[in-house]
Amino acid sequence: MSSNIIISGAGLCGTLLALQLANRGHNVTLLEKRGDLRKEDVAAGRSINLALSDRGLAALDLVGLKEKALAISIPMKGRMIHPKGGETTMLLPYSGRSGEHIQSISRTGLNALMLDAADDHPLIDTHFHHSVTEADVRKAAVTGINTRTGETFSFNGDLLFGTDGAGSEVRQGFMHIGASIRFNYSLQWLDHGYKELEIPPGPEGSWLIEKNALHIWPRDSFMLIALPNLNGSFTVTLFLAYDSHPGFNQLENKPDAVRAFFEAEFPEVIDLMPDLVQDFLHNPTGALGTVKCSPWHTDRSLIMGDAAHAVVPFYGQGMNCAMEDVLKFNHFLDETGENWAKAFDLYQADRKKDADAIADLAVENYYEMRDHVDNDDFIAKRKIEMQLESTYTDYASKYNLVTFCEHVSYSTAKARGNAQDKWLLEYVRQNNVATPMASDELGKICEALKNLPV
Repeated sequence: MSSNIIISGAGLCGTLLALQLANRGHNVTLLEKRGDLRKEDVAAGRSINLALSDRGLAALDLVGLKEKALAISIPMKGRMIHPKGGETTMLLPYSGRSGEHIQSISRTGLNALMLDAADDHPLIDTHFHHSVTEADVRKAAVTGINTRTGETFSFNGDLLFGTDGAGSEVRQGFMHIGASIRFNYSLQWLDHGYKELEIPPGPEGSWLIEKNALHIWPRDSFMLIALPNLNGSFTVTLFLAYDSHPGFNQLENKPDAVRAFFEAEFPEVIDLMPDLVQDFLHNPTGALGTVKCSPWHTDRSLIMGDAAHAVVPFYGQGMNCAMEDVLKFNHFLDETGENWAKAFDLYQADRKKDADAIADLAVENYYEMRDHVDNDDFIAKRKIEMQLESTYTDYASKYNLVTFCEHVSYSTAKARGNAQDKWLLEYVRQNNVATPMASDELGKICEALKNLPV
């Protein structure tokens, strides 16, 4: 039986959800507070490009958009590490197995791809500039304002989904009835923020640094990263504390201090970024936080994606996790024969522990990326992991479990991966490791890792 469904939020999770529910035969009203990003500049400080990996690709495959997404992305085969001083760079592959890599993709390009598909679907009605201001999560109803005309609107449906991001208005509806459903909510800010900059294209759209890599300039308590874009540019992001010395608060509106900071910490990028100081002063500084909450649903409403579990970006899984939400929820719709209330229950019971796990992993990975990727023990550990993955098809490192093993839950990946990391780092510290390792020693390591208590 067809249902009338309201989805607030036409970002990556919401539009993907709209496509799949419409494919199941339901009528979908898709509301987006911003304008149409295919026609208007609506980035508003959001990350320009993202790391797409297997979980996100599997979700896109659900609606037939996987190949189209790959066609507008750039493979990144590993982390290109730039130690301080610029004397060496090293590529740390993401996997020891051929073909396992992540993709740099434009947020706008991917969202536009989905919105085009939504336009072509007869059961999806999309409304831009529709900002939800109140959500009745018991009655699956929303009211709001058309930000273009100033007129108010209201929609009532059989079901309501909130995919409206970390600042979700639909989640506010759960807070309004908080005591009756024992709603819990937390927002944990990092003391670091981020600012996006750019390395422009080289001559004839060429890439001025290695194209097929995620570049990292680790500096202990802060770091710079760069992801490639199709036009030859790189989106560069500085992650820095607000109140360190220097920090964002100390550099704000101080062009000489900005240049001095980059000359001291990242001198090799200055010539690659002719608009560095101007971009730094003009572009907003974004905050980084983790949202955890529960429950995610009533009998008629459900929050998904960042509205339910926003994460910091350091495992490259925020988008992938949000889109995997759709894949997992679709499974429970199949399992329950579209008994919505039961599907909501089963989905949350299965998904909450995994959302919490990837949130914790993302914070852990921030400290690894900025503090340890150029550490000798970490590099030795990664070399052993690469050899294990290339030799044993059933072995996967923590990064591999999270990024390339979509059949493994985030919570399982976290538990097993952290146990493996602890064991391998201890092995490296206690042994004079030379890689590649002899096959008999490698086999002993693999067997020990397989038998770890998790």
